Amino acid sequence: MKHVNLYEANDFSEGSFKRLLVHDSPYMKVLNFNFKAGQELPVHSHDIEGEVSLTVIEGEGEFLGKDGSTVPARAGDVVISQIAEPHGLRARTDLRLLVIIAPPI
Repeated sequence: MKHVNLYEANDFSEGSFKRLLVHDSPYMKVLNFNFKAGQELPVHSHDIEGEVSLTVIEGEGEFLGKDGSTVPARAGDVVISQIAEPHGLRARTDLRLLVIIAPPI
């Protein structure tokens, strides 16, 4: 069993969002991204098969999608999609995001 406290292991940065590799195995990858208000992960996609789960654990912002689409993002919200589907995030407040990718890339 592996234990990581995201609040102790990863902080925020004024320059750009912070990324923490929480777990990496042949079956899944777990990442924690911390965004200061106004920072964003631009819309992107990966040309592979698999799924991605984006879970907001603190803060508010918007999930970003193709053609400029947005979905509100607040603590407790989860988005699950094919990893080939365009996805991104913009933070309105300081925001912590937990990302799970299966299989890992």
